[in-house]
Amino acid sequence: MKRINTVDIVRGIVMVIMALDHTRDLLHTPALTQDPTDLATTTAPIFLTRWITHLCAPTFVFLSGTSAYLSLQRRAGLRDGQSEARSFLRKRGLVLILLEVTVINFAFWTDIQFRSLMLQVIFAIGGGLVLLSWLSTLPARRLGIIGLSIIVLHGLLALLPAFTNPAAHLGWALLFRTEVFPVSANFMLLVAYPLIPWFGIMLVGFACGPMFTLPLDQRRKRLLYYGLLALGVFVVVRAINVYGSVPWSVQKDALFTFLSFMNVNKYPPSLLYTAVTLGVMFVMLWLADGVDNAFTRVMTVYGKVPLFYYILHWYLVKMAMIGMVLIQGFRLSDMPLGALSFGRPPGAGVSLPVVYAVWLGVVVLLYPLCRWYGRYKADHPEIGWLRYG
Repeated sequence: MKRINTVDIVRGIVMVIMALDHTRDLLHTPALTQDPTDLATTTAPIFLTRWITHLCAPTFVFLSGTSAYLSLQRRAGLRDGQSEARSFLRKRGLVLILLEVTVINFAFWTDIQFRSLMLQVIFAIGGGLVLLSWLSTLPARRLGIIGLSIIVLHGLLALLPAFTNPAAHLGWALLFRTEVFPVSANFMLLVAYPLIPWFGIMLVGFACGPMFTLPLDQRRKRLLYYGLLALGVFVVVRAINVYGSVPWSVQKDALFTFLSFMNVNKYPPSLLYTAVTLGVMFVMLWLADGVDNAFTRVMTVYGKVPLFYYILHWYLVKMAMIGMVLIQGFRLSDMPLGALSFGRPPGAGVSLPVVYAVWLGVVVLLYPLCRWYGRYKADHPEIGWLRYG
């Protein structure tokens, strides 16, 4: 089965966008104290800079499910091919979880004592692939129904009372809730991406896999249809303002009322957050499908090596933050380390335009590295571990 470049193009686009959010997190002056989506304190540029990056995680997770389906189909005619593919999904999921709690967490916190542990999107994808390796024997349509049910209904779990038993509380958070656990004075666990809500998105991506085997014209029609359908669901349910995310309200002017309407809950991913982000993703896939130009070729370079890009971009952004701290007159000893502290001292930071400049610099620096690694992977299929990145 031929590789679908559309998946790589859109994955590359959202990977580029993702680096903007992490650059803002670590370098933007108000990021230490201000929620960029708090309409009482934010500005429209800050809000929109944060909002556009909402597209990233759902797209990663959805396309991970789609790629898993396509991988299984490529091996469908081989002896023990699907069994081996499911085993690979399981191993890759475990590798992703291991990288999340080691290499990726160190990139963010740069704390050799690991006093902070944050479970983010790589944890959710890794755990989802492990589950999918067992469930992928079921028909894709059935898994899609399960995934849609999770997306629509998991918000009702907020109505349940909190667990008082610590072990049950932790287990529930790992599966369903975003929560911080102060395990001790020197160790904090942040479950940012609970497994099941994100797994619902992965299952829908898996169920959409057959669509990517259709002829181009049929595929593009379905991509546009699904995109408009998801965006339509978002507008209607959001307008009702009863379920699906935090309520919106009339604000001081029309612009901030619109921002309130668009201010959907990501932690965990609400129904409306998922509907609007996947709706935009489907439209992006529709626009990119069958297109071959300089822009799509550049985005494909990033999209073909997602894990390589993800790990390297964290280290480059963190190095940029350390450089900023030193340039602004602070010393390395001024950088606070400890539970949930990524090392930026109070007073250090840059404006939003500088954040954008640093972001573009990071993306440009990563291009030749990603191009080299992508070519190296293609030229050395015999090196098994390259398949993981």
